[in-house]
Amino acid sequence: MALALAQNDKIREIVDGKRVITKKPELLAPAGSLEKLKIAVHYGADAVFIGGQEFGLRSNADNFSIEEMREGVEFANKYGAKIYVTTNIFAHNENMDGLEQYLKDIESAGVTGIIVADPLIIETCRSVAPKLEIHLSTQQSLSNWKAVQYWKEEGLHRVVLAREVGGEEMQLMKEKVDIEIEAFVHGAMCIAYSGRCVLSNHMTARDSNRGGCCQSCRWDYDLYELEDGQEKALFDDNHAPFAMSPKDLKLIEAIPHMIELGIDSLKVEGRMKSIHYVATVVSVYRKVIDAYCADPDNFKIKREWLEELDKCANRDTAEAFFHDAPGFEEQMFGVHGRKTTYEFAGLILDHDPETKIVTMQQRNYFKPGDEVEFFGPEIENFCLTMGEIWDEDGNSLDAARHPLQIVKFKCDTPLKPHNMMRKENN
Repeated sequence: MALALAQNDKIREIVDGKRVITKKPELLAPAGSLEKLKIAVHYGADAVFIGGQEFGLRSNADNFSIEEMREGVEFANKYGAKIYVTTNIFAHNENMDGLEQYLKDIESAGVTGIIVADPLIIETCRSVAPKLEIHLSTQQSLSNWKAVQYWKEEGLHRVVLAREVGGEEMQLMKEKVDIEIEAFVHGAMCIAYSGRCVLSNHMTARDSNRGGCCQSCRWDYDLYELEDGQEKALFDDNHAPFAMSPKDLKLIEAIPHMIELGIDSLKVEGRMKSIHYVATVVSVYRKVIDAYCADPDNFKIKREWLEELDKCANRDTAEAFFHDAPGFEEQMFGVHGRKTTYEFAGLILDHDPETKIVTMQQRNYFKPGDEVEFFGPEIENFCLTMGEIWDEDGNSLDAARHPLQIVKFKCDTPLKPHNMMRKENN
């Protein structure tokens, strides 16, 4: 059932007879490294969430030292962007050492706020780092307005909703409680209430609530039932393996609804994803938000936006809980996903306007004669048949095959640093 699209007088004005959205939501992007942070901001993120080297839930991400946080904040400030740090671990006794100093260091680095689940960390932050905003993590599975009211009374600046919250529930929260609300719009979904799964703990002794989830819901399983005390296989070798993972979240077509509801921050998941993923997803949602806010009454989702998102997707997607409770169609049983339609081939470093020579850092194999596509925030997507390729010393190459190799080629269309090149998968 589709949620009716209201016109919220609190977020709009009439300018020259046309309705304009004056309260744009924040576009919040993930960054698992300093490079990803800079790409996210460059491609249009208003804010970036990162993980430090302690007290976070992505132990396999590169994560940030305090010095890297400082550098990230300094870069983001140039673009008017904010940095939030995840400290959303549920702390055990052995996790508490060093917490006070760590929060002080985050504050001194210029970070805007922390994303936190454990009341211990909330209270400690208030005491030792009072300049930091405190945002309640999705790990608290916040899903009703009374709970939102509770955390507002506790003095929090923002709450991050559970991924299981629907549009009508979001609307009631905004009507009942005056607090910033952050909601996920794109990325992976958890088969359990976000982060509350114990499969990883049971199977690998890696705690999902302490940063170690092994994503065991995505494994292949044999499925049995007990019959008279004996195991009876429900599938044989001719069937696809059984899995229980949900499809990834994609709410691009619901962005107008979320803007009209007054949702304060639209969050993209994926600190472990590539810079190609971050750049693609952020740039598309940036265009959608800006286009709707500029002219909401004549807004339409463009096919090229949907196609662009598919160029970096490696799993099927769904709207999950936003319009209604998801059914079996929103789950992935027996399949893991699909191959991405494009692969990231290179990051532009320079383009000489006189010689038309591009200098690029290679990220995936390509060769002369390949059809490639370029994209970036300053340019319209365009395609090119790759001509001759040279290395840094001017030697002709039959292919760019070495990771991070610096290569050169000619392109008549202007390109900018941090633009990207991709190649369609065969």
